[in-house]
Amino acid sequence: RAVHELEVGAVAGPGITSLLSEHLGETVLAPYREAGYDIPALLIDAVPPGGTVQVVSEIAAAPATTILRDGDVVDCGDRVFEVLHLPGHSPGGIGLWEAATGTLLSGDAIYDGPLLDQLDGSDIDAYLVSMERLRALPVTVVHGGHEPSFGRDRLVQLCNAYLDAHR
Repeated sequence: RAVHELEVGAVAGPGITSLLSEHLGETVLAPYREAGYDIPALLIDAVPPGGTVQVVSEIAAAPATTILRDGDVVDCGDRVFEVLHLPGHSPGGIGLWEAATGTLLSGDAIYDGPLLDQLDGSDIDAYLVSMERLRALPVTVVHGGHEPSFGRDRLVQLCNAYLDAHR
């Protein structure tokens, strides 16, 4: 449970999660609707064989066992990633950058869909700085937290679009 130092409190205690779109609110849903997404009442369309899924459930506390900061290295044995602090979507948003292959695991910092910057904890000014940083990376492929993966040209397009829309 490695998390950025600014997210330690968010995972330290229990919480509640919901698979019902009505629990997300318009701040979250509106950008998706505006982008043409169909938002179903239930946010999943399949369950594991032999079981049902709770639509509202408690999340157990998952205190951090490792604190991450910008520039830290996550060594997986056969792959090494540098931690990039990429705030904006959330204060402790990170990406994992593998310079050897040009691979970026971007989480919610950037993906090929509506970027959510109006959530509790979101910060558009911080997102602008993160977009500048992302745009400068010599990526080969970006694996975002949502939507299909994409390459450098699309990364630059997405960053430029966000920067143009918010400056």
